[in-house]
Amino acid sequence: MKFLLLALYYSVCMVLIVVVLLQHGKGADIGVSLGAGSSNTVFGARGAGNFLTKLTTACAILFMILAFSLARCAPEVSPEDLLAAPPSSEAPAAEKAPAAEKPAEGEAKPPEPGETPEGFEAVPAPAPSAPKPAEPAKP
Repeated sequence: MKFLLLALYYSVCMVLIVVVLLQHGKGADIGVSLGAGSSNTVFGARGAGNFLTKLTTACAILFMILAFSLARCAPEVSPEDLLAAPPSSEAPAAEKAPAAEKPAEGEAKPPEPGETPEGFEAVPAPAPSAPKPAEPAKP
């Protein structure tokens, strides 16, 4: 039933878009009054406007009814579920990483996070310096 509603919803959306794009704007009425040739159209001089307006109204009402129907078919979710982090489908990095091979003799092992590599010294970061006061402008 949900798939039928979705298919109908998408088709009504497309029809609504096409019908709205087929309508002429309010500024186009001046061309009709000056004889711009719209009297030779399929619906007549004013027939297309009325037909497209009624079709737009019907499509908009059907669109809203289908949107509310699809919202009612959706599964209920509590606010706590919305705020909670979704379960991760990936395994933690420690489980995904292959077992580290022992380095061969003469090779250095890579440092652990937070560990200082061999041959380097741990140097503390310099403290931020105080800003220099601005010099007064000389007259």
